[in-house]
Amino acid sequence: MFNLKEMYKDANALLEGHFLLSSGNHSQFYLQSARVLEDPKRAQILADELAKQIRQSGIKVDAVCSPALGGVLAGYELARSLGVRFIFTERKDGAMSLRRGFEVDKGEQVIICEDIITTGGSALEAAKEIEKLGGKIVAYSALANRGFCSRNDSVSKLECKLPKSIPFFALDDIEFEMYEADNCPLCKDGSTAIKPGSRGN
Repeated sequence: MFNLKEMYKDANALLEGHFLLSSGNHSQFYLQSARVLEDPKRAQILADELAKQIRQSGIKVDAVCSPALGGVLAGYELARSLGVRFIFTERKDGAMSLRRGFEVDKGEQVIICEDIITTGGSALEAAKEIEKLGGKIVAYSALANRGFCSRNDSVSKLECKLPKSIPFFALDDIEFEMYEADNCPLCKDGSTAIKPGSRGN
């Protein structure tokens, strides 16, 4: 039986401590997807499970695009599993852009893939760049969903930035409590938040 949370635990990728998240909030837990994806066999299992969901939906996909850096490994593996090409966007002067000679054909059907979707902000930035170049976003996807954006008919939280009109696929919801920096019980206990992610290290 496929269990995403157990796969993160087995890879020592579900960290426990006191963490500063990209949102500025604090949390006792942190998902470090790079640790899960460093094993090619595990990465293939995850991507194949995600690709299975997408195929079952009947959505036609021509390409997968990920925002760098966090989504690149997950997106590449998903593209491999779906048998389509892979491209990625990256930040230049603070804005997400498509570089390195990558092109998008007009009407090309693209799925945006992240390792983790929290509010979906980076995924939406990548999607807007693809749409600007003539592509069509047919779905959003991620290995793990932090629970702000709904994968079914339930209502997404206000923080979710993904459009409700476009499908969102993820292997599971992994939710844990977050605290505003000035109201963090971990800080009140005297510990200091660390930032283990890809930004600001």
